[in-house]
Amino acid sequence: MRPPASSLGLVLALGLLVLPALISGVARAEGRGILGRWDLTLHTAHRALPAWFEIADQGGTLGMRYVGWVGGARPVSRLEYSDRQIRFSLPTQFERPGGTLTFTGRFNGAWLEGEGSLGGGPAFRWTAVRSPGLAPRPRPRWGEPIALFDGRDLDGWCRRHEGGEACWGVEDGVLSSQAPCVDLVSRRRFRDFRLHVEFRLAEGADSGIHLRGRYEIQLRDDNRMDPAEGWHAGLYGFIAPASDARRPAGEWQTCDATLIGRRVTVVMNGVTVIDDQEIPGITGDALDSDEGAAGPIMLQGRAGGVSFRDITVVPAR
Repeated sequence: MRPPASSLGLVLALGLLVLPALISGVARAEGRGILGRWDLTLHTAHRALPAWFEIADQGGTLGMRYVGWVGGARPVSRLEYSDRQIRFSLPTQFERPGGTLTFTGRFNGAWLEGEGSLGGGPAFRWTAVRSPGLAPRPRPRWGEPIALFDGRDLDGWCRRHEGGEACWGVEDGVLSSQAPCVDLVSRRRFRDFRLHVEFRLAEGADSGIHLRGRYEIQLRDDNRMDPAEGWHAGLYGFIAPASDARRPAGEWQTCDATLIGRRVTVVMNGVTVIDDQEIPGITGDALDSDEGAAGPIMLQGRAGGVSFRDITVVPAR
């Protein structure tokens, strides 16, 4: 879920992103060094915001797609690159205030850095490092199960942001949120793991589970398979589920996810909806853009209407 709605700016076909469909801009492909995926951090006056982009060579011109601190993957409308100087801009999606996101910077061989602005507001500094490959281990050995929720309290969890309403509660062994509610973050962090979650959605609910705090599996009481709306059990902004395995609102459901490196498998209610597919980069509303680090399990709570009664992780050794 992404406020104020769950719209996405994606380019997808049958669940697969089609790079040639990205807007190529006006840049010439003068060198290959800048090509690839980049983990971006926006250093604002209040806090660091995670983002991501990918630059690809498309027949002699450069194409680019971008994921902000909110919203889905979308094409960059203008890109210029010459003599290691880069400039790109795109319309805002859910960022506030609205307008145009503009970035200027320099490629230093191993990283990028520069300044940006949102809708003509105060300038911020930004830095970008190459996204790690995260090559998966061929045959991971699995450890012992870890129950992140004991059915009694929230000792193993913390709120994403301090302050705000204490809107997560436990009753009769069930963890539930009431909107508007801050996201809930596990205190334990993981790299490669298997996750089992039992959850229940109220009618019209829109939530999600962030793997490592960076990659969101959507939980939605909605069976639309339209990329403009997102999908229940899809990886937000990047991967559509192979089928609609959703159960009716009010019924308990199961989600089993395996994350090894940057490859993910998702089984929803016993149906494999994402089968060992690569995650290109962070999804909107990630905790950070440090993809090489271990990360927590994060439960979205801002839309409310979601409950959990089993959250178990089996980490790889």
